[in-house]
Amino acid sequence: MSAKTSKVIITCAITGSIHTPSMSPFLPITPEQIARASIEAAEAGAAVVHLHARDPETGFPSQDPRLFEQFLPQIKRESDVVINLTTGGSPTMTVEERIEPAMRFSPEVASLNMGSMNFGSYELLQRYKEFKHDWEERYLADSEERIFRNTFKDIAHILKACASNGTRFEIECYDIGHLYTAAHFRDRLLIQDPLFIQSVFGVRGGIGTHPEDVAHMKRTADRLFGDSYNWSVLGVGAQQPRLAAQSLLLGGHVRVGLEDNLWLGKGRLAQSNAEQVKAMKSIIESLGYEVATPDDAREIMKLKGRDNVAF
Repeated sequence: MSAKTSKVIITCAITGSIHTPSMSPFLPITPEQIARASIEAAEAGAAVVHLHARDPETGFPSQDPRLFEQFLPQIKRESDVVINLTTGGSPTMTVEERIEPAMRFSPEVASLNMGSMNFGSYELLQRYKEFKHDWEERYLADSEERIFRNTFKDIAHILKACASNGTRFEIECYDIGHLYTAAHFRDRLLIQDPLFIQSVFGVRGGIGTHPEDVAHMKRTADRLFGDSYNWSVLGVGAQQPRLAAQSLLLGGHVRVGLEDNLWLGKGRLAQSNAEQVKAMKSIIESLGYEVATPDDAREIMKLKGRDNVAF
């Protein structure tokens, strides 16, 4: 079984690289918007914020460290939240581009994808017919033949590159085989216990969203990692709250945020990341669990502490 704790970590993924600006007027784009959204999510109950950056003019995903340095100090200054920087970036980027922010800023946590995969967002074209920026329609359409590259060599490179800065990882597993890849790198001593496994459900190209998919992922992780890991669930789109609730009932943590889901309910756009955090906090407390603080999360995940980052 995953490590037992009565406190639930809410991770909030603020903007990501999947959704485009035309899909919601509430998606944070500029550094100022990303900073404010992160601080508000922390105030609402998020212990961790998972961060990407975007070009402030076009909203195109970017891993330019100069953009990250415009919001990281403000978030740290105005909240105690654990800051998690993506190394996934976008499937359109090279691995070297993707790891730049984590290398530059030495965060407490960085995300790490556990395998190359088809990563399809092209079906969103059925829902949106008008776009603010020229790049959006092509970006979605091209995902039908795009491969999100995360080879064994790529993963090892990221782990070794970040080894000296004490960063731990949000290990993103989109399918059962990704759990075995995480176990492989654990066996190679490139990932240390306790692992933080973020199981991702509902991406076209990864595992589905059926309750049996969630149960299978949890059973497999339990068998591979015993009580030496913490488990969290990320559900894409409308399945986000249902899958998060199942994670809670199975003893796991949860991830919400506009990176993964633009909606708060049927036909109702979430107006902020904080709105989703508040809704999830209500579910957690209604089930009799306690929401973890940032310091609780640091203890559960065995992090190096907010003073040991480079921003």
